[in-house]
Amino acid sequence: MARIILILVIAAIVESIGVAFLSGGLKEINGVKEVTASEIWRVAKSGVTNGKIILGVALEAAFFGALCYMLSKRDVSFIWPMTSLGFIFTTLAAGMFLHEKVSPARWAGVVLIALGAGLASYSESVKEQPGGSSPPPAASATFHPE
Repeated sequence: MARIILILVIAAIVESIGVAFLSGGLKEINGVKEVTASEIWRVAKSGVTNGKIILGVALEAAFFGALCYMLSKRDVSFIWPMTSLGFIFTTLAAGMFLHEKVSPARWAGVVLIALGAGLASYSESVKEQPGGSSPPPAASATFHPE
């Protein structure tokens, strides 16, 4: 469990920095002003040459790889809520890298999300304790050619 939590925290930090870089890059190229084919083409063309957007996409891809690994090891009902810890790191990254002013009300919302993730984590630790309510492992079907 400690390994998954460590991967989750590192992945959340990587994703948060990626989101900040994506936002900064999109602001540099003036983002999407309207949803038209020509406007989407303009943004896509500008995006592939913008270092911040490229780095942001690479960091988001790294997060996705870590997410796939974690989902292969644990319940989605545990992993997905825990990824909400990224909201804390993203809010911090927005303040540090993008110089956004984050209001107390916004911070309160981020803290509430983190508390929910804590509840999800607690439910996982209870499940793993001896005598917990975890179901027995499923029997694996093995193919035996005759």
